[in-house]
Amino acid sequence: MLLFASITDNSPSHKKLVVDDALILRVAEGDKEAFTALYKLTGKSVYAYALSILKNPADAEDVLQDTFLKVRSAAALYQSQGKLLAWILTISRNLCLMKLRRQKFLSCQPIEEMSLESSINLIDDLEDQLVLKTALEILSDDECQIITLHAITGWKHREIADLLHLPVSTVLSKYRRGLKKLKTELEGKL
Repeated sequence: MLLFASITDNSPSHKKLVVDDALILRVAEGDKEAFTALYKLTGKSVYAYALSILKNPADAEDVLQDTFLKVRSAAALYQSQGKLLAWILTISRNLCLMKLRRQKFLSCQPIEEMSLESSINLIDDLEDQLVLKTALEILSDDECQIITLHAITGWKHREIADLLHLPVSTVLSKYRRGLKKLKTELEGKL
């Protein structure tokens, strides 16, 4: 129950996902091991973030792969600011938006038409799968993205606001509102 615990955990021990900038420098030099390590460290976050935007597991997997292809090809262009994961998630977000525009897929596909059970295989814990499925069903797009980013990456609300180009107060209110909806919905299921 890692995802649900990280959503509800406000303790100082809640660790933020840290990705070292030195890793991207090694990727830029063509180091395959560094690329594999970068993928292992950030792949789940990229997938979860893409899924929160696209609401379609197959499209999220496509964006995951495309994101890392772009990261590998643009690694030499990365300018270290201590926010490598933000750079990767920005690439992912842009690819998601391009996919939505290209498909003219502006409304969410109903959750029943997705094969979530086979596509949420990145999450091992059954309770975490239930939390993610419920979040995709009941939360607005913004609420789902904000809660997913906070839970998966451990980012602070200010960092999420920067990535999504929203005021911090908006991120905080959407986070609280989404969390309240999610907790209410999950009370009887867990």
